[in-house]
Amino acid sequence: MRLKTIEKLCCPFDKADLTLQIFAQTIDHNITEGLLSCATCRRNYPIIYGVPIMAPDEYRQLKLEQPVVQQWQLEHGISEIQLLPFVSTTTV
Repeated sequence: MRLKTIEKLCCPFDKADLTLQIFAQTIDHNITEGLLSCATCRRNYPIIYGVPIMAPDEYRQLKLEQPVVQQWQLEHGISEIQLLPFVSTTTV
């Protein structure tokens, strides 16, 4: 995804500006992996294979996101709970 395109995006829930962390990009500076974050609602939207995952939580697909999130946990120390809002934080 091109940086100019990302600059035009806003949070789909509260329309606030997003901040970008880049984890991987191509030689011509297209973002292939990264994280968009909303400071207002504290939601995070991963960019996976150049596509920002900005769907409502109930429509996000854990099976597609999980391998990339696990890689980011190892390489960047990002918590799975930060990225996948439907992961339960309660313990029984």
